Amino acid sequence: MSEAIKGYAEDAIRLIPKFEGLSSEDLYAPLVHLLPPPGARVLDLGAGSGRDAAWLAARGCTVLAVEPVPEFVAAGRRLHPELRWLEDALPGLERVRALEETFDFVLLSGVWHHLDPDQRRISLPRIAALLDLGGRLLLTLRHGPCPAGRPGFPESLPGLIELAAASGLRLVSQDSHASVQAWNRERGVRWDDLVFERD
Repeated sequence: MSEAIKGYAEDAIRLIPKFEGLSSEDLYAPLVHLLPPPGARVLDLGAGSGRDAAWLAARGCTVLAVEPVPEFVAAGRRLHPELRWLEDALPGLERVRALEETFDFVLLSGVWHHLDPDQRRISLPRIAALLDLGGRLLLTLRHGPCPAGRPGFPESLPGLIELAAASGLRLVSQDSHASVQAWNRERGVRWDDLVFERD
């Protein structure tokens, strides 16, 4: 994960406008019925520059945006000052856990593929512990090549679902689709959007 964080930091100037240029409403349109209602407490892990967190806040949620790349946090505070920001990273999440807060919904978008298998085994139980009973986790899983400097690790869908079940998370929705970004789509990048619920 640390290598990916470094890669994002080195490319932040180019990536921030690219991220902000994508529409959260379009990205999550197939899952809109599973998104949290107004008033929900939301944790966005790997919030980037805050695009999705700001969109959820505009829908009436209270959002904590958590991001490990300092350049993204600085940009997010400037672009989306309405958000509450915290610099922290998986798998530790020491600063998030120190808050002793729980959430109705956790968004983990574009992050999971950067975690190696050992980090995943640590991360998912910790994320589950941050959810209230009945709370939901939206996790996006990337399949395909990653840009140089931002390495990714393959993940089997059955393995992820098994790890989630062991962490007290039940799969309630799965949607598979090609990348919305042309560069990724041309290289065969696909995504699974998975929604889990804490039992």
